[in-house]
Amino acid sequence: MIQLTPTLRRLDSFPYRHRVADVMARPVLTGAEGLTLAQACARMERAASSSLVIVDARGLARGILTERDVIRAVGQRGESALGTAAAALMSAPVHSIAADTYLYIGIARMSRLGLRHLLVTDAKGRPAGMLTARHLLKVRSVQALIIGDDLTEAETAADLRRAHDSLPILAENLLDDGVAARDTAAVISAVLRDITARAAQLVEHSLAADGYGAAPAPWALLILGSGGRGESLLACDQDHALVHEGTADHDRWYAAFATRFTDLLAEAGLPPCPGGVMASNPDWRRPLADWQWEIRRWVFEPQSRTMRSIDLFFDAQPVHGDAALAGRLHRYAIETAGTSAFFTQFLALNVAAGTGPLGLFGQIPTWGGRFNAKTAGLFPIVAAIRAKAVRNGIAATGTLERLRALQATGVMLDEDAASLTAAYETLLRQLLRQQLADIAAGRPPGHDLIPARLGRQDHAALKTALRRIRVLKQTLPGRG
Repeated sequence: MIQLTPTLRRLDSFPYRHRVADVMARPVLTGAEGLTLAQACARMERAASSSLVIVDARGLARGILTERDVIRAVGQRGESALGTAAAALMSAPVHSIAADTYLYIGIARMSRLGLRHLLVTDAKGRPAGMLTARHLLKVRSVQALIIGDDLTEAETAADLRRAHDSLPILAENLLDDGVAARDTAAVISAVLRDITARAAQLVEHSLAADGYGAAPAPWALLILGSGGRGESLLACDQDHALVHEGTADHDRWYAAFATRFTDLLAEAGLPPCPGGVMASNPDWRRPLADWQWEIRRWVFEPQSRTMRSIDLFFDAQPVHGDAALAGRLHRYAIETAGTSAFFTQFLALNVAAGTGPLGLFGQIPTWGGRFNAKTAGLFPIVAAIRAKAVRNGIAATGTLERLRALQATGVMLDEDAASLTAAYETLLRQLLRQQLADIAAGRPPGHDLIPARLGRQDHAALKTALRRIRVLKQTLPGRG
């Protein structure tokens, strides 16, 4: 696990700002299972490739043949090896990583496993490219890039806590290196997601060891709210839910999982949700059919008191378990919401009815010298764009991903999208900086800014962002 050392403070941000797809070699060289070693070598030579991925009839990787495998085979068997099926000489299974994963995890994985080749896969699990040691030499620094991938080796709450406690220094380095606040938030979210996923794995293993056995039916753990959107900052608590395909009689296993999971995350540095939005609460742990019933109730009988639940739920992303089951639930929510114009207008009206981001005379409203940048700043942008996305059947959960989708479909004008993106970036950056200052001063990070302490430029940028939010709120009711 990563330690808080001077090495981390010298962190190069490149691997935290870029995805594996940005640096991988493509296209990846592939071959069928019946290929001989001689044929594989000929193809590798023509393509100037140091590896060849053996794929099955569906295009999924079965193994990988590298230059080292070729040398080993010829050294052991001589010329006769050339007639051997490459599939008999390949290394299997193939270590792989998704193309949209942050590069720092790919680097750490290759280092931990001692790999010179790491297969990159697309959304369907098919070969999309290759990370090689040669390509990684182009990356400016590979030191201290072990936060996320080493979580796969975590065994205790203390291991998870060390990763969590590294986040402030990581965020500070990224911001100091000019990384956008929205990208910094995405990296924070990625680490928190990995902590959450590893905690779920550890709890699942502990249940098996204690005689509970495996889960009685397919299930998925969902991360909600800012975690689901990929927009977490440094003042995070737990927001999660569980869906399964079992019956009420199966709840004993899921309840035990949820209780242990919530407790483990708390030990790892993520406090329980004050509102009880956690799978340990039976309201947030349901069979699929019950969740579908609850979604219909939200959509066709919307109430102000359920708005927080709705807001959090529509940002859900699977973090562990059956992702296909989670996808079915998410699609059902989007499709059901799209059948009720009243519901989507209700979402918009709820945003418009909130407290204005600026006072009557254009001043920043403060209480005790503090301005709640989450409630009066980030929330209106996030919730308004969510409402528009739900109304237009957009399945994306990230705020800026939703905004780009609205822009692409013509619902949002280019200039409006640009100004909202700028406002969102301003609020994220200033809030992250304030949270870092709070932590440095020994205070828990919160959601307040102190406008009087902002420099002239930052103060002006904040007012510009809040004016844009005021316009957004004024145009919400009844609009697309």
